[in-house]
Amino acid sequence: METHCCVFPRRKGAAGSAALEAAFVFLPLIAILFALMDFSVAIFIKNTLYHAVREGVRFGVTQQTGPSGQDAAIKSVVQTNAMGFLNGAAGLAYISINYYDSRTGALVAGAMSNSAGNICVVSVTNFPWTYFAPVWRTSQGNFSATSSDAMEAPPNGVLPTR
Repeated sequence: METHCCVFPRRKGAAGSAALEAAFVFLPLIAILFALMDFSVAIFIKNTLYHAVREGVRFGVTQQTGPSGQDAAIKSVVQTNAMGFLNGAAGLAYISINYYDSRTGALVAGAMSNSAGNICVVSVTNFPWTYFAPVWRTSQGNFSATSSDAMEAPPNGVLPTR
């Protein structure tokens, strides 16, 4: 008597089951790969924006300035360090610079707002990013980053124009 180990005759309707099983494995695998790419890019963008605002604050607290004023120079530094995410006039709209009194915490406006001892806060707010493959319901995320530090005294004793 002959026995065949683990060999079953193929039924007529079983020919397409291999393709169906492959689809059941392939589609979730592709979704997981796209999710890994999306989360990796999201982490990269978040870290890049944090780096950019930190560099903007470092530049600003040393009282450096450009031909168009200190705030414009700080925004330019943030754009330069944002690796192209904040380029152009559209990118400038996401960058904000505020000065706060270090004793009271109140927002300071005007010509003396960048005085020594005040807190310079540079922020990128609600920067939009559309994901490659929206696995969940929303396909867009907004990123924000903020950094702050105390202003130093200007090197020549004269505050730069904002």
